[in-house]
Amino acid sequence: MARIIVGMSGGVDSSVAAILLKEQGHDVIGATMSIWGKNGVFEVIQKKADKLNQSKHGACLGPDEKVDIKEAENICKKIGIPFYVFDCAKQYEEIVLKNFKEEYLNGRTPNPCIWCNALIKFRALPELARLNGIKFDKFATGHYARVEKRNDRYNLKRGIDYKKDQSYFLYRLSQEQLSQIILPLGNYTKEEIRKIAASHNLKVANKPDSQNFYNGDYNELLEVTEREGNIVDRYGNILGKHKGFWNFTIGQRKGLKISSKEALYVVDLKKDTNEVIVDVKDKTMKNELIATNMNWIATDKIEDVTHCCAKIRSTQEPQDAVIIPLENNYFKVEFTNIQNAISPGQSIVFYKDDTVLGGGIIDKVL
Repeated sequence: MARIIVGMSGGVDSSVAAILLKEQGHDVIGATMSIWGKNGVFEVIQKKADKLNQSKHGACLGPDEKVDIKEAENICKKIGIPFYVFDCAKQYEEIVLKNFKEEYLNGRTPNPCIWCNALIKFRALPELARLNGIKFDKFATGHYARVEKRNDRYNLKRGIDYKKDQSYFLYRLSQEQLSQIILPLGNYTKEEIRKIAASHNLKVANKPDSQNFYNGDYNELLEVTEREGNIVDRYGNILGKHKGFWNFTIGQRKGLKISSKEALYVVDLKKDTNEVIVDVKDKTMKNELIATNMNWIATDKIEDVTHCCAKIRSTQEPQDAVIIPLENNYFKVEFTNIQNAISPGQSIVFYKDDTVLGGGIIDKVL
């Protein structure tokens, strides 16, 4: 049997992952990463939260992460496994938050969870464990996805519970990372996992899933001051005012605070002029995009036109698409059906049946 470190979040999924591995006879260790920093923006938010007695509990990033850490520790005690906390705040700030800020302030919509998984949770956390003298064979998490080795290649596959499948968030993992991880929940449904937790009398059996990256105002993390700009239609007519284009995302309808005979949606964000462009629903519907910064899993590279399925958001079912290689590691993607609110900065992930081919960052919508 193997010695396995499980990334513990204080939630039901990672808790049951640890239980399942222990019941299989493995030597299991619990580990949690601390990502809430103590300087700069973190200090300001922490003081504000303490003063107002606010709780941003329930998100991955927040000033009260100590609550989740304590919960993870208590769960490990109940399961009967060692527990460690590793400070990943510096890496998180330099990688995830830096990307988050840059993308939003360039009028794009980032997905911090994807970068966190590839570079913090599945890289920095196990690396810090080894640097602190902990010896282990594999690293495990409570993600709903599967890893299968075929010939000499490790494939990432969708979890059998398609409603909870999280392969979209793991597409940037390398072959080396995939070779060193175990995903015990990939063959279970969420309902089954909650039942297992309940059978072990875990208080987190019915704990709601964490839905957000951050529960507070994104402006707190962006560290920007309000900058008034115009909300305009396709003809340049001013329909309203806003306090910064970075407060909006493509496809957004709510919160525009403008009046119109028909519903209007955000279709573009202009960094240089600080304008938010709105239009009718049809104008948010596109079926072509350009992607770059690719990470291929099922193959070393794609050089030919490839028919597959693709997702432009985690909750979407894979859609029929064609990948067309271009120069300089750019790829054109054509969907068979029109897609709603394709957003630059977000990830597109490609599938062949249940297998993740790879994915990349949406650079441009055509």
